Amino acid sequence: MTDITLIEAAQTRAKGVVRETPLLSSPFLDEIAGRPVFAKAEVLQHTGSFKFRGGWSAVSALPVAERAKGVLAFSSGNHAQGVAYAAALHAVPSIIIMPRDAPALKIENTRALGAEVILYDRAGGEKREEIGARVQAERGMSLIKPFDDAQVIAGQGTCGLEIAAQTAALGITQGTVLTCCGGGGLTAGIALALEAHAPGLTVRPVEPEGFDDTARSLAAGERTGHGRPEAGFCDAILTPMPGILTFPILHRLCGAGIVVTEDEVREAMRLAASRLKLVVEPGGAVALAAALFHGAALADGPVICTLSGGNADPGAYAAILAAG
Repeated sequence: MTDITLIEAAQTRAKGVVRETPLLSSPFLDEIAGRPVFAKAEVLQHTGSFKFRGGWSAVSALPVAERAKGVLAFSSGNHAQGVAYAAALHAVPSIIIMPRDAPALKIENTRALGAEVILYDRAGGEKREEIGARVQAERGMSLIKPFDDAQVIAGQGTCGLEIAAQTAALGITQGTVLTCCGGGGLTAGIALALEAHAPGLTVRPVEPEGFDDTARSLAAGERTGHGRPEAGFCDAILTPMPGILTFPILHRLCGAGIVVTEDEVREAMRLAASRLKLVVEPGGAVALAAALFHGAALADGPVICTLSGGNADPGAYAAILAAG
């Protein structure tokens, strides 16, 4: 079970390896939102997303003998790269199971980081969990789940510890923290960190329209899915439902979920590029979209939003910028 002690231990192991990412602002974004907006630039993290935090935490926490056998993960891209790089830094092998229709850039980057990539056909009904179980049995590797893993949640929680310290330095004691939310690892980790170190900040998960399983689950008080395939514009955060480990944390600590449209996400991506000079992928821009265009759903005061990933497909990203 993840708690603040586990998160603080993960932060200790992360020193000198995981980047402390900046909290950025722009008067242009403040004007659009009608309030101060601060963006936690996880796009500047190693491998281009917050997922390296969880990958490093989980790999570094393994006993030496277990870690030496290597690690296994399944992911559409960002968790894949985070685990692959963490494994490479520990000089241990990694196998990453990825859907064949994942963004080509993410597949290429995962291989470039030294991982063996196994592709599967999502549309053909193959289950990544079954492939993973088979590989794990054959190779004896440790499975690192993308969000339902206590050490992964703890690693993501180090982002929350940084937010707590950075907002305190700015004199912010009350406000809203908007998180890009898939299975809930980042949201849960940040919520636990802020509960301990910045209780005046309320966490609100943000999801794309049609894939709002966390918002639905929070409203219902129990885990529920969206019933759609795990493929779409915001590919990085399209999980079927909140995690078994993450949802109880979200239910206890988070406010209601917020749902944004694809057009709002595209505009947030363009504004991140023009005003913050940052490349943000669709799934990594949903929290900024909520900050800019859903102010009526937010309490008064400043907003902190995660820019959770920057591994945008170059062609699609160029088209989005050009359309603006």
